[in-house]
Amino acid sequence: MEENSVRNEISQLGKFSLIDRLTDKIKPVNESTIAGMNEDAAVADYQTHLSVTATRLFQENIDFDLTYFPLKHLGYKCASIVMTDVLAMNALPRQLSAVIAVSNRFSIEAVEELMTGLRACCHNYKTDLTFLDIRSSVTGLSVALTACGETENERLTRRTGAAENELICVSGDFGSAYTGLLILQREKKIFEATHNSQPDFEGYEYLLEKQLKPEPRLDIVEALRAQDIQPTAMTAVTEGIATSLFHLCMPATLGCTVYENKIPVDQLTFDTLRSMKIVATTVALNGGEDYELMFTIRQSDYEKVKKIENVSVIGYIGEKNGGRYLISNDNRQIELRAQGFGKNL
Repeated sequence: MEENSVRNEISQLGKFSLIDRLTDKIKPVNESTIAGMNEDAAVADYQTHLSVTATRLFQENIDFDLTYFPLKHLGYKCASIVMTDVLAMNALPRQLSAVIAVSNRFSIEAVEELMTGLRACCHNYKTDLTFLDIRSSVTGLSVALTACGETENERLTRRTGAAENELICVSGDFGSAYTGLLILQREKKIFEATHNSQPDFEGYEYLLEKQLKPEPRLDIVEALRAQDIQPTAMTAVTEGIATSLFHLCMPATLGCTVYENKIPVDQLTFDTLRSMKIVATTVALNGGEDYELMFTIRQSDYEKVKKIENVSVIGYIGEKNGGRYLISNDNRQIELRAQGFGKNL
């Protein structure tokens, strides 16, 4: 590097712009590679089926805080998240490999607890744990996971593919995981201030479970197949509804409209956030860590998707180069902003 070269900070670009910049010149050289960059998972075509691969790295004090995160739950959550990336391609997870880096702060028993969670998630979702490597670390705990899955050519669903007037659907409810995180952070602060208080989690079990032990939505992918619904586009909701909407709309520069009263928010989540003087819709749009699925369908599939439990239609895809809006409960049109596309990494 030249001595007088200008240093550019990562914060100037933000996460997604940085990824685009780093991968702009990467082009596949194998005919079997058909998707990867700017998708939830990589896809390879092996003629009889498509192989779908997703990889994630989880780092202590960045992705999780062991002050309130049991290692068993951490293992389960990490596996669930990387499986969700495979499911977001309308594929079924089949194998999972793991690389765990630990410092001498961790005992064998601690690593076993982490693996118990990994194995439990794999067992629950019929995914084989096929590879494990343990590495040393000087910075704490890191977990790198790769999930491999498969799907038929005609079922593969990418972020691209949404079209004007198609319906926007989501699984589950939103904001609960972020609200659970707020509860955990609140109790941590109280503990650090008093040094001897016990956390008060009574009544918040659902919120904590959504934060500490999310479940991959295999049930939704299976239900779509059972109803013979082929989504036109799909993505995982990891950083809030707004960011996922942008993922589906941006490839074809489409607009969209979603309705506040259609966004599913659990009553406990709504009441807890209200007690904290936080607007639930804001958290649902931008809170993150829901690990639900968002997908678009043709209007002709509306009656069929209504039969699927835990799926909500929240809006529709707009015209090319159109705006992206939220219609509020008082019928105001509010332009959507996606924090995941901002300048924070």
